[in-house]
Amino acid sequence: MLAVRVCEVRHAAIDVLSLVLASLDGGPLPACTAGAHVDVALPNGMLRQYSLCRTGPALRFYEIAILHDRDGRGGSACAHRDIRPGDTLQISPPRNLFPLLPAGRPVLFAGGIGITPILAMAEALHAAGRDFELHYCSRSPERAAYRDTLARAAYAPQLRLYHDSTPEAGRLDAEAVLRRAGADAHLYVCGPAGFISHVCGAARQAGWDESRVHFEHFAAPAQPAVAAGGFELILARRGLRVPVGPTETAAQALLAHGVALNLSCEQGVCGACLLPVLDGLPDHRDVFLSPAERDTGRCFTPCCSRALSPTLTIDL
Repeated sequence: MLAVRVCEVRHAAIDVLSLVLASLDGGPLPACTAGAHVDVALPNGMLRQYSLCRTGPALRFYEIAILHDRDGRGGSACAHRDIRPGDTLQISPPRNLFPLLPAGRPVLFAGGIGITPILAMAEALHAAGRDFELHYCSRSPERAAYRDTLARAAYAPQLRLYHDSTPEAGRLDAEAVLRRAGADAHLYVCGPAGFISHVCGAARQAGWDESRVHFEHFAAPAQPAVAAGGFELILARRGLRVPVGPTETAAQALLAHGVALNLSCEQGVCGACLLPVLDGLPDHRDVFLSPAERDTGRCFTPCCSRALSPTLTIDL
């Protein structure tokens, strides 16, 4: 983890807090590329992931934006309530699970707070002289984070804004946008789960191959209730058997038996807790693994996923 100083706190939109972070000695922060995120240790002890709005090879500042999720588990509420200019925070080095590819014409879609990695992508693409287009949807202009920044950007002509509060100005027709995008185009989308599902579904309807569709979730979609009954984890290297009850996660059961885990988002988004599976059939409930990775049955995320077989043997 890296210690950083909060040098600026401002509201980027209604319910969106922007934090500008610098190293304690004022030196450059680790390099990162568009689409990267950092883990942030919040004052209440929670660890949460936030995309970087500014990226580059030698940054003196990182910038993140945090939406106040009033139905969340307390992380965003803590950030909005407790973080002040001058505070010191612990963050991870950046890592990128949502990178831009060097080829193809990017078509960028952002929904709400999903603008944060998409903004970094737009800046990087413009700096590289690459052609792209950006479609940004929000509930209202006042809730569109970085709206003024985008309006002043040199690439503003490549931007289209859509607001639920002003439908007369036009609604997003994602399928029409993607049908005219061209055979070399690549889709990058970030935002709420429903928004991502809608845009990716439009890409499929427009005949896009999955290899050209790239997305990042900020939170996992709602999952169906866990069926009655639990399962058993077998830790192959320890010879330990850990029962997992119907109302607890595999991660909770492992922690209760003194097994240390690398937990972060606890929603199946980041993949930090990923464990290798030796035998048994996982019930994947994450959004981190690709369909191909799920089909192998060789790993699962204990923070949210379960088992379809009575036992699941893991390499732990």
